[in-house]
Amino acid sequence: MTVAIRPAVREDVPLLLELIGALADYERLRDELHATPELLETHLFGACPAAEALIAERDGEAVGYALVLQTFSTFLARPGLWLEDLFVLPAHRRARVGGALLAHVARMAVARGCGRLEWSALDWNEPALAFYRGIGARRLPEWHLHRLDGAALTAFAAQSP
Repeated sequence: MTVAIRPAVREDVPLLLELIGALADYERLRDELHATPELLETHLFGACPAAEALIAERDGEAVGYALVLQTFSTFLARPGLWLEDLFVLPAHRRARVGGALLAHVARMAVARGCGRLEWSALDWNEPALAFYRGIGARRLPEWHLHRLDGAALTAFAAQSP
């Protein structure tokens, strides 16, 4: 079977939402999924896209996706790419679809002059962690991911200086 990677287009919003839902189920985070077709369309294909999505297809069937956004490293003084999502439907894992998606993102980073490609992974997702080790990715144990969201984000943003 042939794997093809293509940029997502506006018409892919329902497909992306379906794949994002499957990722949320896999990561046991369905209760945190608040994406809507309107939000995806606005923020991926609107006037000021916040990210870009790629669709992986096997023999014309959509079987996975990746979502990336640009970052910037002050130490390198170069852009980077952040891989927000990399997901392949369970029936198509071990068919090199995830590797094809990640390699495509790596080529995008190199072509854009990026100094880094970074992502996070859940600590229990051993298949993904093993794959990342296998391609030479370094885990950064000295760094801890932090997040402000929901009420905490709103409350902190409302504080006076």
